[in-house]
Amino acid sequence: MCHDKKQTGGLRPMSASPKLPEFRTLDYAVEDGVAIATFNRPEKMNTFTSAMMYDLLHLFDVTDADDDVRAVIVTGSGRAFCAGADLDSGGDTFDFDRHAGRKNQIAGVHRDGGGQVTLRIYDSLKPVISAVNGAAVGVGATMQLAMDIRLASTAARFGFVFARRGITPEACSSWFLPRLVGMQTALEWVYTGRVFGADEALSRGLVRSLHEPDDLMPAARALAREIADNTAPVSVALARQMMWRLHTADHPMEAHRVDSRAIVSRGKTEDVTEGVTAFLEKRPAAFPAKVSTDMPDFYPWWPDPRFR
Repeated sequence: MCHDKKQTGGLRPMSASPKLPEFRTLDYAVEDGVAIATFNRPEKMNTFTSAMMYDLLHLFDVTDADDDVRAVIVTGSGRAFCAGADLDSGGDTFDFDRHAGRKNQIAGVHRDGGGQVTLRIYDSLKPVISAVNGAAVGVGATMQLAMDIRLASTAARFGFVFARRGITPEACSSWFLPRLVGMQTALEWVYTGRVFGADEALSRGLVRSLHEPDDLMPAARALAREIADNTAPVSVALARQMMWRLHTADHPMEAHRVDSRAIVSRGKTEDVTEGVTAFLEKRPAAFPAKVSTDMPDFYPWWPDPRFR
């Protein structure tokens, strides 16, 4: 774990607080409402392992439960964000029956580890920002598709290289990728399996902005700070789920039903009183409601047939 203030950019090291969790493949720090998770296997290009999968699942349980965390940044160390699956097992790397047996299955079918991660990110109550510092290949690219906003270094490289390894896209990317960049671009990237640069990722809509390497994390922190300093946590948590779950609804009436419940529920809370009063008094708002205890009673709405 990182204990060097210079390395963490002034964030609290893990040893500074017993409340901070332990991870095997991530460094974790929290500063003023922003959690930063950094893949810490630079000698292995931060390649994806089962330990990393479990760390990421745990990470979003931790950030959802911590009301002091208002936004999450995920980044890498060294030359890579995450350079795909760890291939130390050679040709047997993707022989999941041999490696995992039946312990990671549903109805006898193997559950893809990257998919478990993206589904957990999809359920996150906190905004998730990726700061792509270098190579993001295979699952290193697909895990980001469920994150909300992607910033990239000019040194970043991306690749959906599955067909070049004889496998298929994973981590629910066949659902996420076409929705983010369009079907034509998604198919081109998957069919060719080529690695492409940050400029192409920006022009095709995969990333929001490009930054010089030394400017990447300051830009990601500034974006996270804008969320943490100015918005109501419960409103952001609801909005995140509304946007992700309703963008493929069959009819806008589905959104209207949820919108109506949400604005009525929120409208009678102390958050709204504070938000309006702070605006009128020209001061920063201090929203009292917490994600851990104050989500509205209709949340989650998606199992309820009345919202379909």
